[in-house]
Amino acid sequence: MADDVHPRRTTDYLMPLWRAVAVFRVAALVYAVITVSEDFPHYRHPNGGWLVLGVMTLWTAVTVLRYPPGPRAQLLPSADLAVTALCVLSTAWIETPTRLAAGAPPMAVMWMGGPVLAWAVSHGRRAGLVAGAVVAACNLAIHVPLSAYSLAQLTFAPGLLLLLGAAVGHLARLAVEAQASIERGARVEAAARERERLARAVHDSVLQVLTQVAKQGIAAGGEAAELGRLAGEQEAALRALIGTSAVDLADAGDGQADLRALIAPLGNALVSVAAPATAVPLPARVAEEVSLAVRAALENVHRHAGSQARAWILIEDEADAVSVIVRDDGPGFAPERLADAARLGRLGVAQSILGRLRDLGGEADVRAWPGEGTEVRLRVPRGTGAG
Repeated sequence: MADDVHPRRTTDYLMPLWRAVAVFRVAALVYAVITVSEDFPHYRHPNGGWLVLGVMTLWTAVTVLRYPPGPRAQLLPSADLAVTALCVLSTAWIETPTRLAAGAPPMAVMWMGGPVLAWAVSHGRRAGLVAGAVVAACNLAIHVPLSAYSLAQLTFAPGLLLLLGAAVGHLARLAVEAQASIERGARVEAAARERERLARAVHDSVLQVLTQVAKQGIAAGGEAAELGRLAGEQEAALRALIGTSAVDLADAGDGQADLRALIAPLGNALVSVAAPATAVPLPARVAEEVSLAVRAALENVHRHAGSQARAWILIEDEADAVSVIVRDDGPGFAPERLADAARLGRLGVAQSILGRLRDLGGEADVRAWPGEGTEVRLRVPRGTGAG
């Protein structure tokens, strides 16, 4: 079953299948009554036949009323399989050896398919195959010696039970996954509508104010120009944030986050972000730590390269890892400067960038060339940090 679907909602999705199982049980019981009525005169223990039929009738009522099993009835499928197996095995005592050797059907006939269906709907195709194998084994056991039967006779009923369990289990899984996809699509659509509403509200208020501050600050010059520049950067970042698709934010899946959606808001007039066209999913904690390392790299650009330095962020989604490269056109620095800073206790790069990636099981490399800028390379292997 789909792992991200709540068990109670899963049961609701499968109610049509449970109703079909109930109809099958009742119809199979009617067929068993007809079969027992016709074969009654030939039984070795006729009263035993009616006794088993009574058990089948009572158990049919129980399963029709109690399925699907709730939290307090988790053992019901196991009990169902056990009762059915006993009813099938009882045929060896009720029927005559001669009739069994001639291929007489078990007491339960089609009714023995009930628990196979129940297991398949409740737990999926593997469980359906297990239940089918148990019932099929009981059916073969009452027809020993097997040498009296052709290969077709031996494999028809067991093969049909196994096919029944696999097919219905697969159908049940498809039903759950389809319903989960519908619900997830509805959530994404609702999130997209909410994002659009917020975007309109922000555009009509905050963005207009930031635009006006940026224009007037730059025109005034001096300290106001710096304020105008900061307002312009925040405007660009806010536009990128509200422009990020809600589908992009949600498509990474349960426990995952799209790294693009976390890094895209960092782009502005001085920072360019290049990313793949599709989502770059990582475990949520890993994606957050990588984005914080990128932010730390950009802070170092503004702090050491100047307020007008440009930066470029490149996200690469590789088969076995995700890489992020941050470059700037600042003055750079001498290769030994990082080691000197760490020795003097200035651990900004060592902790906020290198330390973060090391804790994630990834790699970080800072390269700089005097007069030619700085490059920070971050790389996180796939599957790391998920726990």
